[in-house]
Amino acid sequence: MPESVGIAIGFLIAAIHDAGLVCLEHTPNPMKFLNSLCGRPNNEKPVMILPIGYPSQDATIPKAAKLKKPLNEIMTVF
Repeated sequence: MPESVGIAIGFLIAAIHDAGLVCLEHTPNPMKFLNSLCGRPNNEKPVMILPIGYPSQDATIPKAAKLKKPLNEIMTVF
């Protein structure tokens, strides 16, 4: 995936979350089945499936997802 596409998807995901929605990034392999499913030509290359919606009222976050390293373990300032 070109870097510019990855950056654009990152901004899209940030905007989705800012709007109160949730999404799940999924990159199945192979992706080409999406061309026929979506009626797209073969010269186009899908890069990601991004289902978007509102979270369930009873949705929970797994404990492992809440474990955060201290900032000094993941960032170095020069």
